[in-house]
Amino acid sequence: MQLAPIILFTYNRPFHTRKTIESLLENELAEQSDFYVYSDGPKSTKDETPIQEVRNFVKSVKGFKSVTLFDQPENLGIARSVIKGVSEIINQHGSVIVMEDDLISSPYFLKFLNEALDFYTNEPHVFSISGYNHPPSLLKIPPDYPHDMFFSYRNASCGWGTWADCWNKADWEVTDFAAFKADSERQQAFNRGGEDMSEMLTEAVEGKIDSWAIRWSYTHFLYDALSVYPVYSYIDNIGHDGTGINSYRTNKYDNDLSKAVLNMNFLKEPRVDAQVAENFRQVYKRSLFKKIKRKIRKTLL
Repeated sequence: MQLAPIILFTYNRPFHTRKTIESLLENELAEQSDFYVYSDGPKSTKDETPIQEVRNFVKSVKGFKSVTLFDQPENLGIARSVIKGVSEIINQHGSVIVMEDDLISSPYFLKFLNEALDFYTNEPHVFSISGYNHPPSLLKIPPDYPHDMFFSYRNASCGWGTWADCWNKADWEVTDFAAFKADSERQQAFNRGGEDMSEMLTEAVEGKIDSWAIRWSYTHFLYDALSVYPVYSYIDNIGHDGTGINSYRTNKYDNDLSKAVLNMNFLKEPRVDAQVAENFRQVYKRSLFKKIKRKIRKTLL
């Protein structure tokens, strides 16, 4: 099995970045993995010092097969950073594992991602692997569901992986958006992954939100492709502490990583379980989505 390189996107949170990297180093495959860090440039002078702290720490990191730091002099924002960075590395290596700077990973995270990338590499209806899942308090998995994983219409942006042939299918400009916007049936179909998806795509195209992830989900939709999720998450997001650019303070997304599975039994046929999909969609109720957006806007004022 050829290991996928790890890409970490950072900004101005040295504490979170340190925790993210330290948890990755506890994975047994870390020492065999190439590690790339993209450090975005400052939006204002107040960000210069914490960004330099992040960069200084990354330069001191040991324990991966290799460590490469890319210092971006100007601020690109998360969407442009991810699209640029993933495109550069994935076309060198063929597959990637992608992290952001506020994610604690299970010691089994790299094992799961690499094995899943290997298992589904020739499956045309799987476009991405998610190491994250919502905690059981948010996503109710039916008690009689017999598997350790499931398929979803929506990709995750917290600790995930993909392949070059899938990533390069993305149309980041969404050139067919006018036709999509005029077709209510297609919008309804896209919303199988959450009531917010068509609205988010509209806001991304109109420049109201800085999201690569919704455009990546739209790529899945266009190609009738799915994302693989674990029932128990390999990722805990520690960024919901009020320090993030696009997050607010809450503990409702906290995950217990002790439940992560060491040896995943992968499902060969990519088929969505109807009840799991409906429960997943309910996590993204429109009323909840609007409430979250209001909270995010409040934190940015």
